[in-house]
Amino acid sequence: MTASLRPFPSGRPTGKRPPTLVAVAHGSRDPAALRTVTALLNAVRALRPDVLVRLGHIELNQPLLADTLATLRGEAVLVPLLLGRGYHVKEDLPAAAAAAGHLTTRIAAPLGPHPLLAEALHARLSEASRRRPHAVVLAAAGSRDPDAAVDASATATLLSARLGGIPVVPAYASAATPTVAEAVRALALAPHKAGHIAVASYFTAPGRFATQSADAAPSIAAAPLGAHPAVARLVLHRYEQALSSAPLSYRAVTVGV
Repeated sequence: MTASLRPFPSGRPTGKRPPTLVAVAHGSRDPAALRTVTALLNAVRALRPDVLVRLGHIELNQPLLADTLATLRGEAVLVPLLLGRGYHVKEDLPAAAAAAGHLTTRIAAPLGPHPLLAEALHARLSEASRRRPHAVVLAAAGSRDPDAAVDASATATLLSARLGGIPVVPAYASAATPTVAEAVRALALAPHKAGHIAVASYFTAPGRFATQSADAAPSIAAAPLGAHPAVARLVLHRYEQALSSAPLSYRAVTVGV
């Protein structure tokens, strides 16, 4: 079943410009990361041309989030292009919003977990191979925050359902266990053929962790989520969710988690 949301507003003028959507990417030294995030935000703009969409990075890429916020006035919603709860969502984003005292801000929930991500992950797996895998490793970044593992596990459950019940095991590129390689080895010892174990890339864009995870795949390695239409819709869903969850009467509130 394809995940869906209500249609977004048409963008007809209402007399007041909607708050700016500030997409917050982690940043990567891989040049493909910025290209991918740019393509994703162009897809978001096509869906909501009435909303000003800006990009800010936590580190490694320009523009940095603080620099983006410094150029804005009025109201803004920070939408993390991150796939679960962790230090960046809980600490870095509120700190950046609080430092931008000239803005009235809200922080949306991270993108995951959500059925639209399962839809995009399924599509990327289908693009990687026509073979139906016997099991899937969901390769995520990893975090010391236990909430991040809870969110990855929830996405694994959603993806398993989207794949018709195929086992999906969450694994991590850093800071948590099992690693992607460990999960692949464990599944290979189960009654599955190693060649039919796929690695789903639970990353918004290419980067070191995505490459590292793909290298651990026995044969099938899906691409990161990228600018898949479901991800663009989810970015706007988190933005709209933040706007409908709390009034813009105080600063730096995280909503929609």
